[in-house]
Amino acid sequence: MTASVKPIRIGLQLQPQHADYKTIRSTASAAEDLGADIVFNWDHFYPLYGDPDGKHFECWTMLGAWAESTSRVEIGALVTCNSYRNPELLADMARTVDHISDGRLILGIGSGWFEKDYTEYGYEFGTAGGRLDDLAEALPRIESRLSKLNPAPTRKIPVLIGGGGEKKTLRLVAKHADIWHGFGDAETVERKVGILRQHCQDVGRDFAEIEISVGTQGDPEEVGPRLRELGVSTFTVGVGGPDYDLGALQKWISWRDAQNG
Repeated sequence: MTASVKPIRIGLQLQPQHADYKTIRSTASAAEDLGADIVFNWDHFYPLYGDPDGKHFECWTMLGAWAESTSRVEIGALVTCNSYRNPELLADMARTVDHISDGRLILGIGSGWFEKDYTEYGYEFGTAGGRLDDLAEALPRIESRLSKLNPAPTRKIPVLIGGGGEKKTLRLVAKHADIWHGFGDAETVERKVGILRQHCQDVGRDFAEIEISVGTQGDPEEVGPRLRELGVSTFTVGVGGPDYDLGALQKWISWRDAQNG
């Protein structure tokens, strides 16, 4: 595979757990000041790591606040759980945050997986396949509602789909996504990209239209070049509270700047 022609972008997943909101807000601003391209949160109701009942904040309320407290970075959820909101409502929320942020929202979405969120908040957990079917139904409804809203979004809001399911998720990426976000080492990413290419061919989509994004760990000099060869252009570092260490983010930003020239 040839290297991606898309410039490298660096994201921060600012996990809204185990921290006061003032700290979360100041960290989002610090990431922007360091030069991050995107600041993501996530769509859960409880921490995923550490004390399972520790401090935690809701995703989309926070994105509306970030739209006002930041000015340059793109913002979004990595990723929104499709199960938690009616698709038409989610489209309207996305359009609203798009306007508040002057066109900086990425609409990240996935089928959902964290059972505690579902049981504690009264959503039906069902099965993984059923949740993916629900996502497949929701995506056209979101697209339809976005086309009807007045005022319209400021731009074509980029849709990011997260997940690596080879039969259903990657086919949804081929049909609906502007960005695919995955996880894993280079070998895993290579396999998933190959399957995504085939799905794009099957549905008549130009694979080159889809931005490839990964959640990354490790030293950028060690893991970045091989992922870059596979077409990855967005690399996202995750950090959790209470003290958000942006050291890894700084390393990835420096690597981006050296690579992008």
